[in-house]
Amino acid sequence: MSDFHRLLNEQIGHEFSASQQYVAIAVWFDQQTLPRLAAHFYAQALEERNHAMMIVQFLMDTDREVTVAGIDAPRTRFGSVAEPVAIALDQEKRVTAQINAITAAARDEADFQGEQFLQWFLKEQVEEVASMSDLLRVCERAAGNELQVEDYLAREAAAAAADPTAPAAAGGAI
Repeated sequence: MSDFHRLLNEQIGHEFSASQQYVAIAVWFDQQTLPRLAAHFYAQALEERNHAMMIVQFLMDTDREVTVAGIDAPRTRFGSVAEPVAIALDQEKRVTAQINAITAAARDEADFQGEQFLQWFLKEQVEEVASMSDLLRVCERAAGNELQVEDYLAREAAAAAADPTAPAAAGGAI
């Protein structure tokens, strides 16, 4: 297995781990009666799951081995509304570094289809980091008045249309 394909297989686990962390964050927000924050992170969880399945589909389409590793339990307790969002931002930055490393491996191995596949993920990570950075800033400014964060999400979070340039997800995107 090439380094590129090994890293892609590892990324499947990272994406599932991110999905589970977002579910845990969403549940915590639900328990705090912050339904818009909960809905935002439930949607993020599905998105990360879909990212994992896009990688699975690419590996199958290119006749490569697919491994789906187990993941560690996510963090479930937080001390403030900003804390889980900060964790999510750190996670998005870590995923960006992982995608960059996978792209570099594809380039080093002259895997042009692999590099092309990852272009969408590179674009997606710019959007994810920017969006989570904005949400964290709003949470920090609204400290003590969490309903302002709920209002922000109601005002700013438009229903995102499906991205027609997104890779196919194995089993279909949810």
